[in-house]
Amino acid sequence: MKTILCYGDSVTWGFNPTDGSRFPFEQRWPGILQGALGSGYRVIEEGLSGRTVATDSWVLPNRDGRSMLGPILESHAPLDWVIILLGTNDCGPSLGRSVGDIAFGCATLLWIVQKSFAGPGGTAPKMLLVSPPPFGKFSPFMDLFFRGGEATSRGLAAAYATVAKECGALFFDAASALPPGPVDGVHPDANGQHLLGEAMAKIVLGS
Repeated sequence: MKTILCYGDSVTWGFNPTDGSRFPFEQRWPGILQGALGSGYRVIEEGLSGRTVATDSWVLPNRDGRSMLGPILESHAPLDWVIILLGTNDCGPSLGRSVGDIAFGCATLLWIVQKSFAGPGGTAPKMLLVSPPPFGKFSPFMDLFFRGGEATSRGLAAAYATVAKECGALFFDAASALPPGPVDGVHPDANGQHLLGEAMAKIVLGS
């Protein structure tokens, strides 16, 4: 059995933008991925709302993705795949992070995976770096935090692609598979979660 770690924020956690609840596992993209891959794979969810790439946010502290990743890899080893989908929260202007800052933070995450020996037999797991879903029209609440970060969000895909290539990871742009969040402008709805999970499955099965 092959094991896949899905490391992300509220998109991976499965935040339902309609009512603030959590989508059931079978409707969250890791659950869709699990269903598509079948019994030969085990998908591990490590989604946390508010998680950043490598920043200690004043909004939701103790969610620095870089500081948490090493222990999580050790906890779940051996891992065949690590899928990283982070960066949405870092686009909030109040955090003061540029496209380059966020992308280079992702490079440090990939380096942690490479040096973790968390793969089978002490090797490095395969890595997939995913640029976040695109921003849409913000709800009033999301507008308070993310307004002004649209250009940063749009620049992540190209920067992530560069980082992935340099670090030996696969890259996927979520914008190529699903539309902007139709409810709050940030989080995918159930259909978006489904499209994202299906896209991830194609990459895993094709690699």
